[in-house]
Amino acid sequence: MAEEYFVPASDAHRKKEKQKARELRDSVWWRQVLGKGLCYHCEQKFSPSELTMDHLIPIVRGGKSDKKNCVPSCKECNSKKGHKTRADLAIEELKKEKN
Repeated sequence: MAEEYFVPASDAHRKKEKQKARELRDSVWWRQVLGKGLCYHCEQKFSPSELTMDHLIPIVRGGKSDKKNCVPSCKECNSKKGHKTRADLAIEELKKEKN
């Protein structure tokens, strides 16, 4: 599994990006994204308060807190995704289909 090979990002990177994520959550851009009420992953409609910020490339894996990497996600999808990337999720789906 791909997760066996990932090396966590440094503490300094994680601290810096988490601070940037807090700032991004306070931005007009993020409020507009939440206002649409759509989970990026399951495409279901939610109230803005039910959506969380998800990093497509997780901070722990070197991802950045910027507009290109942050998407709204329902809590269920965000918890399910965890520190995985889209590629990891696709591989898991392929493995499920084979079984």
